[in-house]
Amino acid sequence: MSQPLSSACSPAELEARLRLHLLPSLGPRRFHTLIQAFGNASAALSAPASAWRALQVPAESSDARRSLGVRDGAAAAMRWLEACDQHLLMWDEPCYPGLLAELGDAPPLLFIAGNPAILEKPQLAIVGSRRASRPALDTAAAFSRSLSRGGFVITSGLALGVDGAAHQAALDAGGQTIGVLGTGLQKLYPQRHRALAAAMIAQGSAVISEFPLDAGPTASNFPRRNRIISGLSLGVLVVEASLASGSLITARLAAEQGREVYAIPGSIHHPGSKGCHQLIRDGALLVETVDQIVETLQGWQRLPPLQAAATPRHELVDLLLAAPQTTEGLASSSGWPLPRVLAALTELELAGSVCNEAGRWFARPG
Repeated sequence: MSQPLSSACSPAELEARLRLHLLPSLGPRRFHTLIQAFGNASAALSAPASAWRALQVPAESSDARRSLGVRDGAAAAMRWLEACDQHLLMWDEPCYPGLLAELGDAPPLLFIAGNPAILEKPQLAIVGSRRASRPALDTAAAFSRSLSRGGFVITSGLALGVDGAAHQAALDAGGQTIGVLGTGLQKLYPQRHRALAAAMIAQGSAVISEFPLDAGPTASNFPRRNRIISGLSLGVLVVEASLASGSLITARLAAEQGREVYAIPGSIHHPGSKGCHQLIRDGALLVETVDQIVETLQGWQRLPPLQAAATPRHELVDLLLAAPQTTEGLASSSGWPLPRVLAALTELELAGSVCNEAGRWFARPG
């Protein structure tokens, strides 16, 4: 990557960067190549086509730089930035996330809806299947709540399934969460998560994207999105994933980036467990408790201690102190719906308050 420019960026230079960003076939590496070669985006846009070809920049990008569509797109982005809670973060600004800046293909521009300051905070990614099982959704939510209460920002891809459960649980715990899109911010995908994205923005979290504001959901965008999820994070937790899941791409990128990779095991009979089991065979840390994640991160500075979660769990603990019970027995004696019991037991087990032996739950002393 080229050396950072001054963080002071004139309106003309900002518009020039937005125009470069809109050019076809001009990814992060070529963007940085042009800036390094010409000193700034304005000079790059004014350079002759032969100079671009000498840098092996595709001809279509050189030809498109003066098009009306590119000019209009940059002007639209400038207007978008005038609204409250809408920001553009550039790779040469001091507040650009340090971990993300380490990537050779770090996004030169990040569009942010919400609170940009949380991108610098310690983050953990939670990812998994879009068609996750109910236990996987409960597990993702329980880990997200506990990690949020411990001071971590929860980062994910705002997809259906595990991603959405992790984002929502972080909000419910009063924590912060970052959704990284594979589309532009004005083309949010999936649409079913519009309300979730709005809640994240309203509650001090953020939704971000490296793609132009009007970029749609094309298949090639999502692997690119995944490198940002892992690049922002200290580690990636995969909750449930098939062997074909995009979550395995995120985990592979995390390993290549030097991040920690965690995987939650499951039944050998469930296809959604096979991806996690493969990650564990490949060297991911098998995770059963939040503490196992936190222990691997003790060398990081500025990480707050993990705090115990204050959730309505005492009724179940009291019942188990009286006598061990099965999950169904707890649902019957507590009067709680079975999904609520499962979610509470998952959280209690993560906190070390209960354990399961031979199909029965026991309260742990302490």
